Amino acid sequence: MKRTYLLFALLLNFSILPIFAQKNALRQKITNIIAQQHADVGVAIWGLESNDTLSINGNRHYPMQSVFKFHIAMAVLNKVDNGQLSLSQPLHITKSDLLPNTWSPLRDTYPNGNVNIPLSEILDYTASQSDNNGCDILLRLIGGPKTLQHYIDSLGIPDFSIKAGEEEMSKDWNVQFSNWTTPLSAAQALRKFYERKMLTENSTAFLWKLMANTPTGAKRIKGGLPKDAVVAHKTGTSGSNEQGISAAVNDIGIVVLPDSSHFAICVFVSNSKVSLQNDEKVIADIAKATWDYFVTKKD
Repeated sequence: MKRTYLLFALLLNFSILPIFAQKNALRQKITNIIAQQHADVGVAIWGLESNDTLSINGNRHYPMQSVFKFHIAMAVLNKVDNGQLSLSQPLHITKSDLLPNTWSPLRDTYPNGNVNIPLSEILDYTASQSDNNGCDILLRLIGGPKTLQHYIDSLGIPDFSIKAGEEEMSKDWNVQFSNWTTPLSAAQALRKFYERKMLTENSTAFLWKLMANTPTGAKRIKGGLPKDAVVAHKTGTSGSNEQGISAAVNDIGIVVLPDSSHFAICVFVSNSKVSLQNDEKVIADIAKATWDYFVTKKD
């Protein structure tokens, strides 16, 4: 009996050793990518079917910047699912809603305001095109940062802090650091979204389409992947301060693999002293290494 148990244990160990070796190789590859950077980089990876996980600096706090527009969109769609809002309902947009000197395709399309726009269109501008004015319109619609914080807390997603909208962040460099999350928290939010644990099927599909069709961040998670790879993601970017330091170059998303399985990946690059192009390549290189791991790993 002991011999049988020992033989089984040996066979089991031999069968799982390649898996550990592959994951360790991925961890080492990502560690090497990070080690070459003049920045603080946090990573969380989660195989959504395999439950295969890996993180580096996964519990560290990083400023979200526009990543939190994903969370805002979920909170808005939750109200749609509960019958409090409707995607077709018009929102009246005034000129005062369309602040200058901020990223806003919405303002570029409707420079004079005084228009009624369906909620679905505002969500598109915000979650897909990362519109800052649209973001603050939606944040006010749901009741402000405290309401968003309460919603995310109610989902059991830890390590998420939202204190300010885009207008407040644009006025003071330091305010962005009050809107933070961790790579592991962001990955958990993506997992719950993917598993339809937060929104109805229709709302999940609607937000997935917005995030998969976003024109932003083409050189981040998607940068090193096959051109036809499907990635539903949300970026965040701070710009640089007077010292040339960038607080946030981020991308979080769900990647569809060739076998139709998925992995969530969250990469936050903070306190960077190099170019935006370099920071984006860090994200692309980490995502490509992760893609290669999931495509080639032996179960």
